[in-house]
Amino acid sequence: MSIRTSRVLHRSLRETPPKAVGGDGVWLIAEDGRRILDASGGAAVSCLGHQHPRVLEALSRQASKLAYAHTGFFSSEPAEALAEQLVGHEPGGLGYAYFVSGGSEAVEASIKLARQYFIEIGQPQRQNFIARRQSYHGNTLGALAAGGNAWRREPYAPLLSQAFSHVTPAFAYHEQRDAESEADFAARLAAELEAEFQRLGPGTVAAFIAEPVVGATAGCVTAPEGYFRSVRDICNRHGALLILDEVMCGMGRTGTLHAWEQEGIAPDIQAIAKGLGGGYQPIGAMLASTGIIDTIRQGSGAFQHGHTYLAHPLACAAALEVQRIIAEEKLLDNVRTLGGHLERRLTERFGNHRHVGDIRGRGLFWAIELVADRSSRESFDPGLKLNQKIKAAAFENGLGCYPGGGTADGRRGDHVMLAPPYIATSDDIDVIVDRLGSAVDSALKSIGH
Repeated sequence: MSIRTSRVLHRSLRETPPKAVGGDGVWLIAEDGRRILDASGGAAVSCLGHQHPRVLEALSRQASKLAYAHTGFFSSEPAEALAEQLVGHEPGGLGYAYFVSGGSEAVEASIKLARQYFIEIGQPQRQNFIARRQSYHGNTLGALAAGGNAWRREPYAPLLSQAFSHVTPAFAYHEQRDAESEADFAARLAAELEAEFQRLGPGTVAAFIAEPVVGATAGCVTAPEGYFRSVRDICNRHGALLILDEVMCGMGRTGTLHAWEQEGIAPDIQAIAKGLGGGYQPIGAMLASTGIIDTIRQGSGAFQHGHTYLAHPLACAAALEVQRIIAEEKLLDNVRTLGGHLERRLTERFGNHRHVGDIRGRGLFWAIELVADRSSRESFDPGLKLNQKIKAAAFENGLGCYPGGGTADGRRGDHVMLAPPYIATSDDIDVIVDRLGSAVDSALKSIGH
C-alpha cells in the first residue's frame, strides 16, 4: 500500500513538494522558514516578484466591487481598461484583446481565430499550420500539436491534429553549420519554410506559428538576424497569417514590451500570458489585428470560441496594475540594464566551463546549455537527469531555477533557464549566478564529472 501524504495531484507522484507560505519581492518563503531566491519567476511568470503591495491593493479593491460576471452577459471595468492599456494604441496593428486564463488557452484561441478568419473570407481550404521543431506552445491538444517538443507530444500523438507540420528551428547552437554565416543560416531556414509552403500547397496554409525567443523546450533561443523579417515576407507572399507565441518571452521579459519589436516585424495574432499578470491571478490573452477582427465583425459577427472565465474581472484588475507598475516605474529599462549584467556574470562564471556549451538569451531571459563535450556539443545521457539534479542542488542552496531536458532534439540535452523579476537588483543577479554556479558543479560532481 502506498504512503499518501497529499490529495493534490502533484507534478511528481512520488514526492510532495514543500509548501510555500509567503513571498517577499524576489524571495519565496517555505514552510520551514527557508528563503528561496526566485531566479526564474517560477516559469518566467513573477515579473514583479511576490506580494507587490500595489497589485494586492488592486485585487482587494476589485474583489470588494465585483469578483465575477460572465462575458455572455457583461463586460467589466478592468477588462476594458486592460484592453485599452495593451492595444489602445494598436501596436503593430494589433487592435483587440481576448482575455483567457493562461498561455495554452491563448494559443488555442489564436489557432482557432486564424482558421475562422479564412472561413469568413471564403478560403476554407486553408487548414494547415506550420510550426517549428523544439518549440513549445502549450499543453492543450491544439497547442501541443503545434508544439515541437517530442517528449511532451509522444504519449498523446494519436490525439494530435495532422494539420500541423514542423520545420527546422532557428537554433544556431545545434542547427547552424560550421561554414555557415548567420545570414546564410537565416536564408536556409527561410528557404526551408518556403519549401514547406510549397509542399503543402501555399493556398492551404493558414498560419506560421513561432516563439520569437524560444522558452521552455530549448532555453532562451534567439533567432538569427533577419530571420523573422524573411518569415513575415513569406507569410505575406502566400496570404498566410503570422502567429507569434510570446507567452513566455513577451510582456517585457526580453527588454521590450513585445519581443517582436526587436525583430522589425509584427504578427497578425499574438499570444501572451505569464508576464501579463505576473502570477497574481491566472490570465493570458490573444491579441489580434484590427483587420482580422473587422473582417469577422462584417461576416458572421462573432468569434466562435469561448470559456467560462474569459476576461475575469479579478484577473484583469491584477494584470492592469502589473502593467501600470511596469510602465510607471520604467522597469523595462531595468530589464535591459540588468540583462546586460546577467549576461556578463554568466559569461564570467560559465564562459570557460568545460560542460557549458552555450550561454544565450535576451533581457532578463537567459539559459545555459550543459554538454558532455564542448567540442562535439554532445549532450549528456538523458538518463542522468542532469537538469533535474541542478534544480535540486540549487533549491537546496536557496535558489529557484527552471531546468529543461530534451534541449537538443526533444530527448537529449540539458539546459537551465533564468528569468528573474524585473524588480531585481544587480546584487540579486550576483547571488543568482554564484548559487547557480555552485549547483551546476555539485550536480556534475554527483554524476562523476
